[in-house]
Amino acid sequence: DDQIERERASQHLAGGCCALAAVYLMGKFYVANAGDSRAIIIRNGEIIPMSREFTPETERQRLQFLALLRPELLGKEFTHLEFPRRIQPKELGKKMLYRDQNMNGWAYKKIEEDDLKFPLIFGEGKKARMMATIGVTRGLGDHDLKVFSSNIHIKPFLSCFPEVRVYDLTQYEHCPDDVLVLGTDGLWDVTNDKEVAAVVMEVLTSYEPNDPCRYTMVAQELVVRSRGVLKERGWRLANDRLGSGDDISVFVIPLGGPGNYT
Repeated sequence: DDQIERERASQHLAGGCCALAAVYLMGKFYVANAGDSRAIIIRNGEIIPMSREFTPETERQRLQFLALLRPELLGKEFTHLEFPRRIQPKELGKKMLYRDQNMNGWAYKKIEEDDLKFPLIFGEGKKARMMATIGVTRGLGDHDLKVFSSNIHIKPFLSCFPEVRVYDLTQYEHCPDDVLVLGTDGLWDVTNDKEVAAVVMEVLTSYEPNDPCRYTMVAQELVVRSRGVLKERGWRLANDRLGSGDDISVFVIPLGGPGNYT
């Protein structure tokens, strides 16, 4: 993150990205994630999550707590409190559900003038945005990112620190069909864990266990199925749902060595 900041000045580069990394060291996989990519292990048909997405929804309390400690970061345009919907001026003095940085559930409060500001976090699912700007809350870069038509910087709320999960390969016997799948959000936006596992098993069983290209073909198939087919109404999946409109990168890493097995 510091290097990206230095390059911003020396090479006039702007922008940012998420990061998902897997490091194999002394019999263990260390999977580090900062952003909304995802890693799963498929072992004997079982799905083992190796990361979680960092979004305004999943990191709501961290973001709200920072905004409470440093209200100047909100630029007098946002409130750190969350409401089920935008508050209208005519609702001043009425009671409305809300939650703050300490709450998992909701409570009622009397609407005040300050509550009319735009919420720090607004929207649900993939439409959730922080400061009405960005849907990812961890990653690298974005040092120049600001709220549209304002001088409010987003960077103070973006964390470059990843969450790291460890998987001990020595605790299990792995066959050639056991894999670690790393994918960007373009894959997971339209394909869930179970669907990915089904594609993995379908493609792997169509190749010999010793065929080295079998894992590349799984990755290729996951990309193709998530992108869909170009039709008159855009890219469509097999069930006619919209295909992924985001970039799709997939790695499929075998956990077991080659060999014949039944």
